[in-house]
Amino acid sequence: MITVLAGGVGAARLLQGMVKAVPAHEVTAIVNTADDLVLHGLSISPDLDTVTYTLAEAVNPDTGWGLADETWHAMDALQHLGEPAWFRLGDRDLGTHLHRTGRLAEGVGLTEVTAEITRAFDIDARLLPMTEDRVATMVTLAAGNEVGFQDYFVGLRHDVPISAVRFEGVDHAHPAPGVLDAITSADTVVVAPSNPIVSIGPVVAVPGISDALAARRDDVVAVSPIVAGSALKGPAERMLRELGHEPTVVGVARLYRDIAATLVVDDADAAQADAVEVEGMECVVTPTVMTNIGVATDLCRTILSSTLSGNPQTEQRR
Repeated sequence: MITVLAGGVGAARLLQGMVKAVPAHEVTAIVNTADDLVLHGLSISPDLDTVTYTLAEAVNPDTGWGLADETWHAMDALQHLGEPAWFRLGDRDLGTHLHRTGRLAEGVGLTEVTAEITRAFDIDARLLPMTEDRVATMVTLAAGNEVGFQDYFVGLRHDVPISAVRFEGVDHAHPAPGVLDAITSADTVVVAPSNPIVSIGPVVAVPGISDALAARRDDVVAVSPIVAGSALKGPAERMLRELGHEPTVVGVARLYRDIAATLVVDDADAAQADAVEVEGMECVVTPTVMTNIGVATDLCRTILSSTLSGNPQTEQRR
């Protein structure tokens, strides 16, 4: 049984490979929900939907989020009525949000609603929200004002410097049903190559999750989202630097060393393998840039071999 901590496009691509590397029903993804928002009266879960659409092979291949072959009539109508249109929701995508919103209003928990959506998309892997409680990533801009994550990421195109990030409500949140069991019962737990600050950070911040990971540390493998000092997608490198972290695989190791025993880094960072190990983590060097499902699948097999065999393969190091 494999459990993956997930958030965003990088995690979705890794999960595509994971369900090829092992039977899909053996895979559980614990997905960040601190990016969730209510817009136009609808409950939107961007990371859950990105993972769902990607595993269903229905994601927009150009953006990595949303559905392929979308139309935008509803959004155009909202904009005509003077509603904000900075967060684009396609017509088919709206169906997902309408279902989620209606079911939540009926008192159904987000875990069950997510299961309904994944069943509708014929997904055999299990997707769990990190919590059913409200947690919101809040970003303090260098200018001094605080905004919600989607305002920063989409509205401001994550193109302004920041000075702090916090997770509103996390201290009172509880892991969603099944989350702790997915960690404690897994053969391997994988931290996907997602933004450590705003994708993995909120998941680990939910009370109980970091303790569960620390207790399984020898079986936890993290994949660096930083390759040769840069993020392949999104603002991870800039956020790390602006928040005082080293934007390298060594900086990633420092963030994850308490919850993971192994860090997987790309061939481009092979020269930093020793420095990663100085931080107290085993380092596995292998191609991590998931340009296609084949590369993602090979990466997942390497990840699993680093724990299930109990001994990372020598040729994959250095």
